Amino acid sequence: MKISARNQISGTITAITPGAVNGQIKVDIGGGNVITSSITEEAVADLGLVVGDRVTVLIKASDVLIGK
Repeated sequence: MKISARNQISGTITAITPGAVNGQIKVDIGGGNVITSSITEEAVADLGLVVGDRVTVLIKASDVLIGK
C-alpha cells in the first residue's frame, strides 16, 4: 500500500485506554518518547490492536502547532 504520509514512525503499543467512542493508544517510539493517538473503538477492534503490538504511527497534518 502506498500512502502520502511521509512521517512514519515505528513503535510498540504500551497502553490502550477504551472510551465510549474513541480509545487512546500510547505508542513507545524509543528514546523515552511516547505518541498518543485517539482513534475510534471500531478501528481498535478492526485492527485487532493489543498492548505489545509493533505498529507504525502515520502523521499527516497541514498544521503542526508548538506552544511554550
